Amino acid sequence: MSHTTKDKSKLLARVRRLKGQMEAIERALEAEASCAEILNLAASVRGATNGLVLELFEDHLQSHVLAAGTGADRAAAGAELIEIMHRHLK
Repeated sequence: MSHTTKDKSKLLARVRRLKGQMEAIERALEAEASCAEILNLAASVRGATNGLVLELFEDHLQSHVLAAGTGADRAAAGAELIEIMHRHLK
């Protein structure tokens, strides 16, 4: 079982909160809110997104790298995680 399946309800709750925050930005733009207000809303989204990604990285590390059976499996899982991190941090 994948860690994303095991933690599905918790992850979906985070995604739904992000969706609500994005909708708040949309409403603020439609209402012609101040730049400062929109920037603050965007900062909240960035923080929430970073929290989600950090949780996914941590769960992936625990489930697929540290729990990998052999040294070769661990090395492959570690290399995969590094590749994912490179794509994410671009």
